[in-house]
Amino acid sequence: MRIPIETFGLPNGLFVTLSEDHTAPIVAVNLWYHVGSANEREGRTGFAHLFEHMLFQGSADVGANEHFELIQRAGGTLNGSTWLDRTNYFETVPSNQLELVLWLEANRMGWLIPAMTQQKLDTQRDVVKNERRWSVDNQPYGTWWERLPALVFPEEHPFHHSLIGSMSDLDAASLDDIKHFFATYYTPDNAVLSIAGDFDKSEAKRLVDKYFGSIPSGNGRPPLPDMSLPATFGGWKRVVVEDEVMLPRLFLAFRAPVFGTKQYYASSICSAILGLRKGSKLYRRLVRERQVAAEAQAFTYDLAKGSDLLVIDVTARPGLSAEALEREVADEVDLLVRDGITEAEVARAIALVQTEFVAAMQSAGDRADRLSQFATYFKNPELVNEQVQQYESVTAGDVNRFVHDQLGEDNRASLLFVPKQEGSEETVRSDQIAAGVGSLTER
Repeated sequence: MRIPIETFGLPNGLFVTLSEDHTAPIVAVNLWYHVGSANEREGRTGFAHLFEHMLFQGSADVGANEHFELIQRAGGTLNGSTWLDRTNYFETVPSNQLELVLWLEANRMGWLIPAMTQQKLDTQRDVVKNERRWSVDNQPYGTWWERLPALVFPEEHPFHHSLIGSMSDLDAASLDDIKHFFATYYTPDNAVLSIAGDFDKSEAKRLVDKYFGSIPSGNGRPPLPDMSLPATFGGWKRVVVEDEVMLPRLFLAFRAPVFGTKQYYASSICSAILGLRKGSKLYRRLVRERQVAAEAQAFTYDLAKGSDLLVIDVTARPGLSAEALEREVADEVDLLVRDGITEAEVARAIALVQTEFVAAMQSAGDRADRLSQFATYFKNPELVNEQVQQYESVTAGDVNRFVHDQLGEDNRASLLFVPKQEGSEETVRSDQIAAGVGSLTER
């Protein structure tokens, strides 16, 4: 699989990737800003995610929510997302609406601050706080995605704190704070614009220059601290959370090689062997055969800085204790470390991952997203065309080295949710896991 890719840059630093494909009369625009929660400072967390909302609240020539209205009236779809180390905005529209999308994206990149008001900040702050209440604080297991980074990254590490931010930090954000954050990070020299689908390259270049060319570069960004970490935790970390949940659920995390390295592909294949779809090891063993789990999956975070994570996520069947769940999962990991994996298992996982990747590349939106991803992290969108071969090159030896080096008891972190006991006051406790909790059951 090879997709056509052309790149160019504007004098203001905007990096542009184009992938022309006339299969369907649609075009996708994907704009990645190289800013995520890692770039937030202490006491001012949640800003990157707040801007996922603020950027839809109008700019100099666009009214509040008009961005949504214009794209949807044109027959398109749109949204944004925030992660630990990036934020992106994306639209897919009929081909003849490319100019509209580029004008909208350029207008908010270049002229958002003149339209930013205290009222908009207050409104979106309340929206985000409600989102936090709905999706984190009052959602069963909802705090997992801020508790897990807090458990696995040191307190001083940029990935340690909550992506959505704390209520107190959101309350403390002033209009000047967020204007400064926007002016620092949402600049053309910190962004990648990707266009994929049915368009004419010459016309697209003209439109990009027309709408983005006059936006000034930023004034520089504060460097991130050294984010490198040892390959393993050096022990078994553990946090038990008593929560309003019906069933125990375990998130078992391991440090893994950063996204894009040769070793990353072995960890990605390992996660697929463990928990990609219903034919995976954990689903087959824990859900179907032993019937101790209701769900089982595994995945990588795909972090390109410091250290990636491989995470196993298993929910117990009714009647199974949290401790038994943790022991069952640990036993499966220990079996993997003891017995290794086979060539056939690796071949199956590679086929699954490649199939998913190739299928995603049929979508203009996913293609534009991947181009932005590789351009943002590595300044090389052509890496999209190397992914199938990268996975093909993974051997059973590579995966077994990863399993041996990084799935042992010196590199585990358990975030274990348990049903809250009636009258219980303590909701969270941290333990150094006892030796032998993961003791292997003979099979």
